[in-house]
Amino acid sequence: MPQGDHIELHQKRHGRRLDYEERKRKREAREVHRRSKDARKLLGAKGKRFAKKRYAEKAQMKKTLKMHDESTSRQKADDDVQEGALPPYLLDRDQTQRAKVLSNTIKQKRKEKAGKWDVPLPKVRPVAEEEMFKVLRTGKRKTKQWKRMVTKATFVGAGFTRKPPKYERFIRPTGLRFTKAHVTHPELKCTFNLDIISVKKNPNGPMYTSLGVMTRGTIVEVNVSELGLVTPAGKVVWGKYAQVTNNPENDGCINAVLLV
Repeated sequence: MPQGDHIELHQKRHGRRLDYEERKRKREAREVHRRSKDARKLLGAKGKRFAKKRYAEKAQMKKTLKMHDESTSRQKADDDVQEGALPPYLLDRDQTQRAKVLSNTIKQKRKEKAGKWDVPLPKVRPVAEEEMFKVLRTGKRKTKQWKRMVTKATFVGAGFTRKPPKYERFIRPTGLRFTKAHVTHPELKCTFNLDIISVKKNPNGPMYTSLGVMTRGTIVEVNVSELGLVTPAGKVVWGKYAQVTNNPENDGCINAVLLV
């Protein structure tokens, strides 16, 4: 564990002071008065810096408030009027719509995020922890059981250095480490042997993603610079995502489909 986390570690082990919440509430209540005093008293360069910072904060706050106001306001609709005669009671009425600007944009962004990649394997079989890890017994009498050996294919970065064996909790065998993948381009119908840059998401959970475990359905980032792909702006694409479609630990290689 990094040395800088000693405070968090102490809080986990022993909890906080009993009056922590009360002190925190009072500190936050005093903060407003302290800021007001600074705004009045600070002079020179300090005063300028403080004023600039507060100006930016207030501008941001105004924008946020405006967006929230817009979310429930009514706006005049710009839609084309439907063909055909309007009934008399609608002639003097403006066509209005409730413009939920903020919520709509957020929903739209979520939809875009969700539907951006149409993956070849939307559902995969979950892998049990017993299947993923093998328990290693250690110690003189082989009574300690805190070490785990990964039984699936893994990706380990080029600059990776193992921890000393005494402190290594998860062991990733060298024979199951892969650095290249056979990636098929769905439109070109061609397969390329590309370098793996990183494991982006393992469907079985974030722990397996951080360990670099590659099972069926895992999203990996591959180096596509040699394919010569270019963005609409004319820049060369270096990395693209691909989904693993086979069981690498059984086949001895990684087959993946590029997400385009």
